[in-house]
Amino acid sequence: MKNLLLRHGPFALCLLPLLAILLAIATDALGPDPAERLMHMTGEWAARILILCLLMSPLRQWTGNPFWLQQRRMLGLFAFFYACLHLLVFLQLFLGWSWARVAEELAERPYITAGFLAWFVMLPMAVTSTRAMQRRLGRNWVRLHRLIYLAAVAVSLHILWQARSDIGEALLYGLLFGTLLVWRLWRRAHRQRSLA
Repeated sequence: MKNLLLRHGPFALCLLPLLAILLAIATDALGPDPAERLMHMTGEWAARILILCLLMSPLRQWTGNPFWLQQRRMLGLFAFFYACLHLLVFLQLFLGWSWARVAEELAERPYITAGFLAWFVMLPMAVTSTRAMQRRLGRNWVRLHRLIYLAAVAVSLHILWQARSDIGEALLYGLLFGTLLVWRLWRRAHRQRSLA
């Protein structure tokens, strides 16, 4: 039973936000501005799960348990899944699939440019997430998947630049992403000093 929970529990937990979103839609519980609420929910969960994905390596080091690294691929795919929902809500409910308006928004609103950049760099990571692609790309796979750091920076800017009067939430996300990225830089520098 314990092994079953460890194997499937994280996957089920990542589906809970989707169930909450679908339930809110079905029960008309999205409030006075459903489109805005859907944008917020999908984007928020994409960012949260991306943070969890970046947290797996520190947890592996601190605990010595390989379980954490085994969750990283699934979390990355779920972060991309919620980012895709976020993008689809934007295209459908805000822009009506008008590509002229998409180009206009990208040119005029930096936070949308940052958000699209985050999605765009996550796309090749999602496409190449299989073990077969990992074997085929070899060391290039590792280089490609370092794009997650660029995605994290872009997500942080996306959240910060769209914040208006209350930037507390944006700063919290920035702090979490920043801490995880600084930890990686520190680890890389520490390994290089050890090899010198």
